[in-house]
Amino acid sequence: MWPAVDLFRKGGLILQRLKSRRQFQAVLAASTLARTPHFALHCAALNAADVPSPEKPLFAPCDVWLGAMVPKRWAKRAVTRNAIKRQIYLLGHDFEHVLAQAAHVVRLRSSFDRSLFPSASSEALKATVRSELQQLFSRATAQTPRALSG
Repeated sequence: MWPAVDLFRKGGLILQRLKSRRQFQAVLAASTLARTPHFALHCAALNAADVPSPEKPLFAPCDVWLGAMVPKRWAKRAVTRNAIKRQIYLLGHDFEHVLAQAAHVVRLRSSFDRSLFPSASSEALKATVRSELQQLFSRATAQTPRALSG
């Protein structure tokens, strides 16, 4: 049986969130699918992920997996980190029907300028993050087929 994870149902697909360190490490070891000035999207085929044993695979087959990495180094305030993660998961839910059945990690790779966004969680920051994430997911889905082969 699979461990308890957050699930979103849409059109028969299940968007599951990455939870464990081993899951994140397996996806980050794979290739980078797309980049924007602030984000990178990593992707690993489900069958290509490092499996510790046949009884406990890292990922359920035939699902779309999504994780968010927002390090303190690039977003100092917890409010900002949480707001960015919420945007990642909301947009992941919007794009799940076009994402490959694979494991994905969206990683913040540089900070947003605090002089442009003085509030820790402003609507302007959320709109900017959302816009850039839409570009990231659009780039990723434009260059990959529906099912990622390992």
